[in-house]
Amino acid sequence: MRYQQVLVGLVLAIVLFLFPLSAEGVGSSSLRRSTDDAFNGKDFSGQSLIGSEYTQIKLKDVNFSNADLRGGVFNTSTLEGVNLHGVDFTDGIAYLTVFERADLSDAIFTNAMMLRSTFGDVDVTGADFSNAVLDRLEITKLCRKASGVNSKTGVDTRESLGC
Repeated sequence: MRYQQVLVGLVLAIVLFLFPLSAEGVGSSSLRRSTDDAFNGKDFSGQSLIGSEYTQIKLKDVNFSNADLRGGVFNTSTLEGVNLHGVDFTDGIAYLTVFERADLSDAIFTNAMMLRSTFGDVDVTGADFSNAVLDRLEITKLCRKASGVNSKTGVDTRESLGC
């Protein structure tokens, strides 16, 4: 099963490298490519943002807690101090995305493709990464602080990361 995940991740990485996503930020939240602070500090908590796409955007201190981001895409973005507590990012894609000081606690990342994304000083307590594809180095970093069980899926964080 793990071999299959690695193979799928490798194929996706090659496709994304050769044909990068050109998402223009369409979604119910109306976030678009931006170089300004228009969305910093905004509250999108609890909203349905299914399939939303965010590309080349820097989000700082944005609150997505308990939002439904299933199938969402973060492409070449920075999420600094973003609250993703309890978010459902099942089947989502986070490619070349920087998660810095983000709260990922109790979030669901099942089947998420998170290649070439980095996680600096994040809280993953109770997060579920079942079948998610992340770079090995990032998994190692996350395993150092992983703990808890996801309140919705009942999955142990360390087990979902393969620690």
